[in-house]
Amino acid sequence: MNEPDRTARVHGVYALADTSLLAAEQLLPRVESALIGGVAMVQYRDKSHDGARRYDEAKALRDLCWRHRAVFIVNDDIDLAERVGADGVHLGRDDASPAVARERLGPDALIGATCYNQIELAAPALAAGADHVAFGRFFASHTKPGEIYASLDLLRAARSTLDCPIVCIGGIRADNAAPLVAAGADAIVVGHGLFGPHIDTEAAARALAALWHTT
Repeated sequence: MNEPDRTARVHGVYALADTSLLAAEQLLPRVESALIGGVAMVQYRDKSHDGARRYDEAKALRDLCWRHRAVFIVNDDIDLAERVGADGVHLGRDDASPAVARERLGPDALIGATCYNQIELAAPALAAGADHVAFGRFFASHTKPGEIYASLDLLRAARSTLDCPIVCIGGIRADNAAPLVAAGADAIVVGHGLFGPHIDTEAAARALAALWHTT
């Protein structure tokens, strides 16, 4: 797979399958509902130290994503991504370097790097081996309530200067995502807005996916 084809896969609704939101018995059914609704990417995020459960869940999610022709990404953990054959990994500031991930996972892996609200972090991450970057949080976030905010102006500036897919994260829902897509986001990461209590996951995914056809 050549690089333009690879990075073109970073697009659309990017579901954050966070086990702090999803109980074990909900994980696969609700992620499948999101995939049916049009989610194109899924990131598995689990901060526990239960290695056996994390492996089993990640492998099951990988298989589920591939059945739906979606991308499967592991949050933070290069070892786990390698073991289950994930499509890639997403790294934050306290994780391993994108260079390590690229060396371990190979040339076809999708490697994302969080740049928070600092455009200047993007170029070093890309030079080190990342192929897409994420900015956020853009709104109040259940997953990362203490993070600093990114702005639409930052997103527009990033879009005008960076030649790579740009991902937005942080408190994104169907009712607030449209400005991000209009400003040039290639993908939007959604956790609580898909998997929170009392949310119709499939309907929310459909509403989010439709933004790329209406903005």
